[in-house]
Amino acid sequence: MKLKSLSAYAVGLFVGLAQMTSATAQTTDYSSYYKNLPINQPQVSAPVIPAYEIKITDFGGVNDGVTLNTEAFAKAMAHLASKGGGRLVVPEGIWYTGPIAFENNVELHLERGALVLFSENLADYPAVASDWEGLTTHRATSPLLARGKHDIAITGDGTFNGNGQKWRPVKRGKMTDNQWKALLKSGCVNAKGDVWFPNERIREVYENKALQAKVHHGDKETVDYAHDFLRPVLLSFIDCKNVLLKDATFENSPAWNLHPLLCENLIVDNINVRNPWYAQNGDGIDIESCNKVLVINSRFDVGDDAICIKSGKDKDGRERGIPCRDVVIEGCTVYHGHGGFVIGSEMSGGCKDIVIRNSVFIGTDVGLRFKSTRGRGGVVENIYVDNIKMTDIAGEALIFDMYYGIKPGAPVPPVTEETPSFRNIYIKDVTCRSAKRAALFNGLPEMPMKNVVITDSRFRADAGFLLNHVDGLTLDNVTVDVAGDKITEGEGVKNVKIKK
Repeated sequence: MKLKSLSAYAVGLFVGLAQMTSATAQTTDYSSYYKNLPINQPQVSAPVIPAYEIKITDFGGVNDGVTLNTEAFAKAMAHLASKGGGRLVVPEGIWYTGPIAFENNVELHLERGALVLFSENLADYPAVASDWEGLTTHRATSPLLARGKHDIAITGDGTFNGNGQKWRPVKRGKMTDNQWKALLKSGCVNAKGDVWFPNERIREVYENKALQAKVHHGDKETVDYAHDFLRPVLLSFIDCKNVLLKDATFENSPAWNLHPLLCENLIVDNINVRNPWYAQNGDGIDIESCNKVLVINSRFDVGDDAICIKSGKDKDGRERGIPCRDVVIEGCTVYHGHGGFVIGSEMSGGCKDIVIRNSVFIGTDVGLRFKSTRGRGGVVENIYVDNIKMTDIAGEALIFDMYYGIKPGAPVPPVTEETPSFRNIYIKDVTCRSAKRAALFNGLPEMPMKNVVITDSRFRADAGFLLNHVDGLTLDNVTVDVAGDKITEGEGVKNVKIKK
């Protein structure tokens, strides 16, 4: 009896220690990233994952790159849900599958050498109600998805590949002759011959703006007809709490790579995000209407904006009315991208209390990119940029463009809820080695840029600062290393202070 009791005690102690070890492995102290911030930010915490582990092979998963594992992933997730959560381990190999839907308290862990390759069969991703570019609409089901879940994680050194080339149109001007010839062996092109499409239905809907508009609130028949045009984002987490993305690689998405929307307590740690440089709408991460976000030590090499802050578009965004706030970004590297760090253009719910620091942009089209337009509304404020290094920037090192998608010259409208506002933006210790232009400020006559402060920075570029509709710009210890005029003032420039 005593031996039995001792044995039971020992087993219980072992299990308890194993659970403690697992729980500890799940927890990383992120408090150091909140030290010496210019504003107080609420700290993030890692999701809680129960100490229960299974493998995808336990549910019939096969890593041969041919067998479809959609059912195996669904069974594994359902099993974890029945157990209250746990860790789903994916060993090395090629795991070919359709969409993977997350359950509460679940960690999907890819071991080194594991490639989750999502199916190129577009029918595996049925159209569903979703959001796209800040609007409530319909999209094809995302390969990685969760809605209304809590305590979910993706970890490990493996890779998720979205087979995006089966969805994306490609513009002729972005390809070499040999690449274009290879594309023409499949799919189709438009009448002008300058855009390639994976199939005829995608081309048809792409060229039919009226049909696209009907999709937003369309009936099932309309949405299903346009399905192949409705490219999904690779990862769509909507209205989720306590989310961790750590160490994995996310690549080749049909559209944006990562889209956390309306999420709270989100950690992005040491991930790789890749899309071909010519990928249409090939953003890296679009953090939309989220709060309590930490993005650290990650790398982005993508076909559109790299690290982007959003909060909905026009009326849909204003009615949602949820700003993106309390975001800290640190230690990230951006290679190709339309913008290294971006706010907008869908910012109608507002963006505030955001810090980006200690990051590097190499060869992006623009370095720091702030963009909006009439009709958006929303307020962007309390943005802090510190210690950003840039080189080989194709356009502007810094741009504020309130004419995104439209041209100046239209009659000046009155200020309404549709007027975007950017104010209280603090930029410190930026070094740009080479750019086409140091900075462009292109505010609206009815709502100029307000209170932008740049300190201890150096810009080396072909052209200097060009200012339009700015009310309150301070340059303190800023070097503009250009051959011509360092600062050119256009229309509506007031309260510019230059300090040595």
